[in-house]
Amino acid sequence: MEGVKLISIEQFREVDLRVATVLSAERVPGAEKLLKLEVDLGGERRPLVAGIAQHYRPEELVGRQIIVVANLQPAVIRGVESRGMLLAAVHPSGLALVTVDREAPNGARVS
Repeated sequence: MEGVKLISIEQFREVDLRVATVLSAERVPGAEKLLKLEVDLGGERRPLVAGIAQHYRPEELVGRQIIVVANLQPAVIRGVESRGMLLAAVHPSGLALVTVDREAPNGARVS
C-alpha cells in the first residue's frame, strides 16, 4: 500500500482496542454527519461522537457490538464530549462498522 506510514509493533501495542455495545444513539443537533453514541465498555459507559450519520440511522446501532479505540484523548466535538473512537472501513460505496463475528464480553481487548 503506497503512501501508508508504517508503525512499529510497540506503537501498535499502545492502541487500546476494545469491544463495546452501543446503548443509545442520537443525532448531534445541527450536524448532518454526526451521531452521539453511548457505549458500554465492560462496566464503564462512555460517550462517543462519530461521523456516521449519513450511513447509519441511530436505531440501527443500538444493541450492536463495535470496536472502539478506548485510549484516545477525549475531545469535544460540536459541544459534545467524545471519549473514544469507533472503527469503520471506508470504501467507495459507503462505510462499514468494524464489529465482532460473534458476541464477546464488553471491554474485551482486541489484538
